Amino acid sequence: MRTEICDRFGIEHPIIGFTPSEHVAAAISKAGGLGVLGCVRYNDAAELDRALDWMDENTDGRPYGVDIVMPATVPTEGTPVDLDTLIPAGHRDFVERTLTELGVPPLPADEKGRDGVLGWLHSVARSHVDVALTHRIALIANALGSPPPDVIDRAHRAGVPVAALAGTAAHAVRHVDAGVDLVVAQGYEAGGHTGEIASMVLLPEVVDAVGDRAPVLAAGGIGTGRQIAAALALGAAGVWMGSTWLTTSEYTLDMPESATQRALLAAGSSDTVRSRIYTGKPARLLKTRWTEAWNSADAPKPLPMPLQNLLVSPAHNRITRSDDPEVVAMPVGQIVGRMNEVRPVADVFDTLLTELTATLDRLDNLRKN
Repeated sequence: MRTEICDRFGIEHPIIGFTPSEHVAAAISKAGGLGVLGCVRYNDAAELDRALDWMDENTDGRPYGVDIVMPATVPTEGTPVDLDTLIPAGHRDFVERTLTELGVPPLPADEKGRDGVLGWLHSVARSHVDVALTHRIALIANALGSPPPDVIDRAHRAGVPVAALAGTAAHAVRHVDAGVDLVVAQGYEAGGHTGEIASMVLLPEVVDAVGDRAPVLAAGGIGTGRQIAAALALGAAGVWMGSTWLTTSEYTLDMPESATQRALLAAGSSDTVRSRIYTGKPARLLKTRWTEAWNSADAPKPLPMPLQNLLVSPAHNRITRSDDPEVVAMPVGQIVGRMNEVRPVADVFDTLLTELTATLDRLDNLRKN
């Protein structure tokens, strides 16, 4: 199955896979899709540079992209110390009390947790752009709307197209008017930051609004070949998939057989919640005792981005170290109900493509009859 996305990027299949793991991103590209590496977890530009060096060397010359989060500038943005002063003591007390009640132990004395994810900061995101454009990337995507005009211009001068996620048709129009080359229509079912309109409704609205000016990718609730066929039928030029790759064998950020993967494998499609507790903006997460604690009567309101992530990042370090699947903190979409086994990325691709072909053949037979 070839679409204009395949021709534009020189890929075999119209499947773009977002992941925070460079190993998964490389495997997606080598399987014939376009792996997109999420950069937000890289607080240090040199760390991202090393990851992209690895991507350059381990993708067999195939294209890959990056996803860079570029939120609005926060007042007094500068250093972690500056931002820490903006986090109320009551919020810190709630987090510490909740971890104690959930039985999450402190980190060992000799183990330093990862700092808050500074990739949510506008300034850090710009450093990510600087680094990415020194590598052979094929795409820059922004998870929070259109990048600033100068970033779009820089990417275009380097011959790199820009993508942006949209939760409404109006968002999509603004993106294309700003110079964005591809629009990712992300439905309510999606993991991570997501809007309030379901994919079945959103996708044709976005295609009708901007499809004659820019290719549209479908995101949210896509994890099977049948769902890819449905997206193509609704006018998409390809699909953007994220959650599916969290239970692949190449995903080792939390180590294989981690509490996170065990929790994902056991979850059903109703076991997610849309909340601002992860970053300060609405995001779909796995429903656990940690997310439920933030619904209690004494829970404070989540802080704005990036302060909320800076607040909870130390807690996430402790939760990961505790290896308890009942309290993990993980963005994931409703497709989690189909993520029931750990498999290599290549096997996932084989299943997707086999079912896609069978679905298209069945529809073709219906037409003939």
